[in-house]
Amino acid sequence: MLGAIVRFVVSALVIMFVGFLVPGFKVAGFWNALLAAVVIAVIGWVVEALLGRRISPQSRGLVGFVVAAVVIYLAQFVVPTMQVSVLGALLASLVIGIIDAFVPTELR
Repeated sequence: MLGAIVRFVVSALVIMFVGFLVPGFKVAGFWNALLAAVVIAVIGWVVEALLGRRISPQSRGLVGFVVAAVVIYLAQFVVPTMQVSVLGALLASLVIGIIDAFVPTELR
């Protein structure tokens, strides 16, 4: 349980950093970033359940990159203070993927 809490806190911090860095991607405050992390995780889980593990955002390919961008874009419709453009979702997916390579947000 503690591991999941730490994972979501780290994910929220990454989302806040990406919001600072990427144009077209905005989230207001830590609590909204934490909500965005939870929403992105849930939407990612649903996509993975519907389409299978090989198309999940965690996969290392172009399809996984695009799916991650779509998941990030869809999250803005659930998180009220999150604003994401299509380009912002693509750039955020790229930046989050690079950050995840160095600071994994998934428990392994």
